[in-house]
Amino acid sequence: MKNFAAIVLAAGKGTRMKSVRAKVLHPICGRPMLYYPLRLLKELGAKKTVVVVGYGADEVKGAFKDSRKWGKLKFCIQSPQLGTGHALMCASKELKGFTGGDVLILSGDVPLITRQTIKALMKIHRRQGTEGGRKALPVLSLISTLVDDPTGYGRVIRDADGRVERIVEDRDLEASERAINEVNAGIYLVNSAFLFANLKRLTRKNVQGEYYLPDLVALATDQGKRVSALTHFDPEEVMGVNNRQELAKAASIMRRNINTELMLGGVTIIDPEATYIDYGVRVGRDTTIHPNVHLLGSTVMGKGSTVEEGSRIADSTLGDGTVVKSFSVIESSKIGKGVSIGPFARLRPENTIGDGARVGNFVEVKKTRIGKGTKANHLTYLGDSVIGSDVNIGAGTITCNYDGIRKYITRIGDGAFIGSDSQLIAPLTVGKDAYIGSGSTITKDVPAGALALSRPAQKILKDWVKKKGLKKRR
Repeated sequence: MKNFAAIVLAAGKGTRMKSVRAKVLHPICGRPMLYYPLRLLKELGAKKTVVVVGYGADEVKGAFKDSRKWGKLKFCIQSPQLGTGHALMCASKELKGFTGGDVLILSGDVPLITRQTIKALMKIHRRQGTEGGRKALPVLSLISTLVDDPTGYGRVIRDADGRVERIVEDRDLEASERAINEVNAGIYLVNSAFLFANLKRLTRKNVQGEYYLPDLVALATDQGKRVSALTHFDPEEVMGVNNRQELAKAASIMRRNINTELMLGGVTIIDPEATYIDYGVRVGRDTTIHPNVHLLGSTVMGKGSTVEEGSRIADSTLGDGTVVKSFSVIESSKIGKGVSIGPFARLRPENTIGDGARVGNFVEVKKTRIGKGTKANHLTYLGDSVIGSDVNIGAGTITCNYDGIRKYITRIGDGAFIGSDSQLIAPLTVGKDAYIGSGSTITKDVPAGALALSRPAQKILKDWVKKKGLKKRR
């Protein structure tokens, strides 16, 4: 797309959301709602993008402060908020000097709009037609859609020849106009010269006492200028999000799109309606995802992997052929190839798990590096640890890493064997190929190849039951 700037309207509080958070920061599939129009504009190559903010302005700006990611992105404050036309008046100051092109106007609460639709809008906007008996390009093009119940929406009013004449907001409709079901989607492409010349002609002569952006349509037709409309036959794509119900609907549609794209790319999703995958998550071919799985944030899954039901994986990388068994939780961890996790395992942040390792049921791991082929199969806590390759960690093992003030590191060498029900009191080093006897509490370093035991000698008192007069239970 050539020579266009963009304005994104994102100043509203979103009263119907009933939230202290700005509406455009409510998340959809792991990203703030405003993320999606900004991503689209970057893909399309907008020369400059101005985001109009108002309620929660600092939070909105803070969420998109990485200028390297978003290119030429500017924010402007709309205060007081006197309507969409007033928002454009505020933004126009940031576009001073932009001439000879078009201005694309999007809403920050329309997250499902696609690149294909905007390209189609640009195509009709740059196509000559006849206006007043002469060839002319549109000065303004917009997107409309047809809905069964148009209540609450601005209606697109056409003349007898089907040309767009004006847009009338719901509160300002005449009785004869209420049955019209072609509504305004709030997406416009406007010739910059026309836009900047006519913003000052907007008035507040309406029920709400605001400057209406859609009034630019009537100003264009009154001046004999051409207006075009792209009528979209999928109202869902151009829907605005104004309350929590619509937020959930938009998220459901986006999840469906994400899951469809993954399945077409070779991923098996057993129940797409019960699978929750954030925007931007990557999944390799021949991976199988069971129902009620959540793949969140920046997660990347390798090829030929399996995630069983009820598991939650956030901001983690998993290698090829890894299996995450039922009801496991993985956060901010790096998992190698051919690893088995779970069921009911919990990996807290900052873990690195080597190829072929096994982290079994009811094992909790935190800020730990586990080497290739190491096994911790059940009922174990491993925190702040560096564990070598081919280590066997028995059931009930605990690395005691915290003394109430500081955290300490436990180091376990390659090939070591940690017996069941052992407590390793950090700071501690267990050498290569060393053995820890079951039920031991280890407080001192164990040399390589040594056996460490720490438990009282077993005593047997013969005939103790008889002497105590205790009857054997049956």
